[in-house]
Amino acid sequence: MNTVPNDFLLPGGGANISTLPKVSLHDHLDGGLRPQTIIELAETVGLDLPENDADALGGWFAEKSDSGSLVEYLTTFDLTTGVMQTREGLIRVAREFVQDLGADGVIYGEIRWAPEQHLSRGLSLDEVVEAVQEGIDEGVQEVAHAGGRIRIGQLVSAMRHADRGLEIAELAVRHRNNGVVGFDIAGAEAGFPAGKLKSAFDYLAQHFLPTTVHAGEADGLDSIRGALFDGRALRLGHGVRIAQDITVDREDEENTYVELGRLSQWVKDREIALELSPSSNLQTGAIAQWGDELIDHPFDLLYQLGFRVTVNTDNRLMSDTSLSRELALLSETFDYDLSDLEVFQLNAAAAAFLPVEDREELADQIIDGFGSA
Repeated sequence: MNTVPNDFLLPGGGANISTLPKVSLHDHLDGGLRPQTIIELAETVGLDLPENDADALGGWFAEKSDSGSLVEYLTTFDLTTGVMQTREGLIRVAREFVQDLGADGVIYGEIRWAPEQHLSRGLSLDEVVEAVQEGIDEGVQEVAHAGGRIRIGQLVSAMRHADRGLEIAELAVRHRNNGVVGFDIAGAEAGFPAGKLKSAFDYLAQHFLPTTVHAGEADGLDSIRGALFDGRALRLGHGVRIAQDITVDREDEENTYVELGRLSQWVKDREIALELSPSSNLQTGAIAQWGDELIDHPFDLLYQLGFRVTVNTDNRLMSDTSLSRELALLSETFDYDLSDLEVFQLNAAAAAFLPVEDREELADQIIDGFGSA
């Protein structure tokens, strides 16, 4: 079971956020396991765990992830990827991942993961992608049987510190008719710019497969530039540090007056979506230069300035969260109402790696769902 409750109400006793139709763009497969599943799969593969009780293990992940460092945060994935090395483990994790999204009201989700990290027990790259897709398909069917509706796409990630970018890009294109909707690069950001994977991004562009790039989380504006111009990113994974390119000129009692740099103006004008993950951004220190509480997050500044902000979980296990919880936290912190939450979902729908007709249908579902809330 999830460690996060399912019901989150808007402040003042408003709508139940959990039942609203939502879009999830930035959610890592190896960051969304159920603690009990980790315990059971670890036993089958002989992996030692720091805790053997589901609640205690969930607490361990949350504590270890709240370090203020992305590098330290990433060390917790040794356990989750450790139980995702068999076909059976991958199928189960993917199936439950989809079920948990469906239970949280997600109607479209993109699941990102790095196939190259799941080969230690003899599976090939193609076999792991096929196993995850099998689990996704089972999860979609089970959500439907429970009366829900969800659509899922895979985002295949290459680890930016490894030397397999082109190989993983070719894998993604090879499976574009088997659930893969886009490409990503992940892992330690500083020191590993998108330009180091130029051949992969060139190949993806030649085959018209869209990309999102982790940038502006653990590194600054140069990383974002590289994501946009070397990686041809249509979205920025986190991208929170784009706020470094926004200068506050002055403030009065009613308004804040700012000046955008050329990079931030480009991101805004091109409507390049920011895959912001509030809780995770606090845990990894991505917003440390502005503060260490959610009120310090530049999310509201970016939203008020008209950037295409989206709300995401990043890793539900590590942040002990859900998409509904992230929306509830933002609503409480910045006094957002139902119309604001609807904008965030419509932003995500517009940025989804789907054909335009499907994005329009997704937007209609969101408008209908929020309209009846």
